[in-house]
Amino acid sequence: MASIDRRAFIRNALRCAFAGAAFGALPLLDLTALASPAQAKVRLARRQSSDIAELVSQTLSALGGMESFVRPGETVVIKPNIGWDRTPETGANTHPLVVRALVEHCLEAGAKSIDIFDRSCNDPRRCYVSSGIEEMVKGLKSDQVRISHMDRRAYREIAIRSGVELQRWPFYQPALEADRYINVPVAKHHGLSTLTLGLKNTMGVIGGNRGVLHRSLPEALADINTVVHSDLTVIDATRILVANGPQGGRLEDVRETRTLIASPDIVAADSEATRLFDLDPHDLPMITVAARRGLGVMDPARIEQV
Repeated sequence: MASIDRRAFIRNALRCAFAGAAFGALPLLDLTALASPAQAKVRLARRQSSDIAELVSQTLSALGGMESFVRPGETVVIKPNIGWDRTPETGANTHPLVVRALVEHCLEAGAKSIDIFDRSCNDPRRCYVSSGIEEMVKGLKSDQVRISHMDRRAYREIAIRSGVELQRWPFYQPALEADRYINVPVAKHHGLSTLTLGLKNTMGVIGGNRGVLHRSLPEALADINTVVHSDLTVIDATRILVANGPQGGRLEDVRETRTLIASPDIVAADSEATRLFDLDPHDLPMITVAARRGLGVMDPARIEQV
């Protein structure tokens, strides 16, 4: 229930802020770090299959099914990585079949609406098409599902009282207002942060000059994920980019692993994914900082693989 209470708190705070803005007040929120390290074990599922639809089904089933995360009538944001003008086989973006399967499971769970978006690094119109995700969404022919380009008017500045690197930053309102936020990064190499996983994928729902954040990225990512809570993190490792990330482009840099990792705990999911690259979670400061600040669990003794 903690994640439900957290997201409800953020939505209510946003609505109050936007209501105040209508009367001339600044739409500025003041959020504290609501996350705290629970002592109970967190659940994590890791599965492998060459059939992506079956892979998603098996992984979700191990966690109790999508109905454990999405309730009938709820609004859902699915946030993949659609950052680059690259085709699916290059491993730069989340695989469209992973996104499609998650959408279908959300619909089966009774989701009222599903919105898919990302703040792309290349031209978003090209990224959405090249990634295959736009075509996938249109192919579903469902009025409940849409892929949208992020509207610059929908960013709102939020004060982060608990922020270490960031005291305030603009966040994308639809990502915070949805009942459920499902974080779907692709697992890949990154030249500055070593890897891109769930914690870093959240940068796709913030505004401002994201480039400056890489100067103190671990603390900045923890600040961002203090505000943006992922109800479920599903890491697409069906094929991973092991070099020349985050954009890639060479097929020889892609390794097929046919793997999916999912957990309601974003730090646990990221920690497990590091092992696909023959790394240890302690090798990535963004993971150790997030764990230290109570955003999730990286201790293997507290992660229950289901």
